[in-house]
Amino acid sequence: MASRGKRYAQAEALIDREAEYQPPEAVALIKKTATAKFDETVELHLRTGADPRHADQMVRGVAILPHGVGKPVRTLVFTQGEAMRVAEEAGADRVGNDDVIREIEDGWLEFDVSIATPDMMGKIGKLGRILGRRGLMPNPRTGTVVQPEDIPNAVADAKKGRVEYRLDRTGMIHVPLGKASFEDDHLLDNFTMLMDNVMRARPAGVKGQFIRAGFLTTTMGPSVPLDVATASALRVE
Repeated sequence: MASRGKRYAQAEALIDREAEYQPPEAVALIKKTATAKFDETVELHLRTGADPRHADQMVRGVAILPHGVGKPVRTLVFTQGEAMRVAEEAGADRVGNDDVIREIEDGWLEFDVSIATPDMMGKIGKLGRILGRRGLMPNPRTGTVVQPEDIPNAVADAKKGRVEYRLDRTGMIHVPLGKASFEDDHLLDNFTMLMDNVMRARPAGVKGQFIRAGFLTTTMGPSVPLDVATASALRVE
């Protein structure tokens, strides 16, 4: 295993590995560990008691972060007819149908969120192998398959700071929280929104403790362990 650099070691020395930090403490500490020369992304990692092999224990949802994720969100809308004008007026970065599908098949993926109207799902189903593994496939469960009249709200939500979370094959959830340059209270607000959403998404099939461990980390820094009981109890007022 490659050795860590001096900067990483100095950041790790700030963390007590025997401790579990309260959310405000963890947020303040994670900002101190972000010492790279760029604005690092702050991420939330949760180890759950859910078993992804069982359909009744899958966790998937969407949260609209009150302070966004710290970067512009590029939106693509798959639609046709009059709804194309609606999407363009709503501020979508790209709007199309068969033409965009061909471009994606040829390798174009310059977008962060895709939205589709129901009449397009039959056409874009063949893109599942490309978009699915990147988390870019429109899905009714995450609010990205909408009726034409709902396109403006879907585009606005995506640009405000819409993040999707889902259980991976190891039972973990990984989701961006914002940037290290954010104010402490802004990161804490985003953290609270995410925890509230994840806890409300607890599947009925999960027995025992749902969130078993939680960590905040940055792009280049070490992880900060969270007090799971306190984090799990956070709710948006």
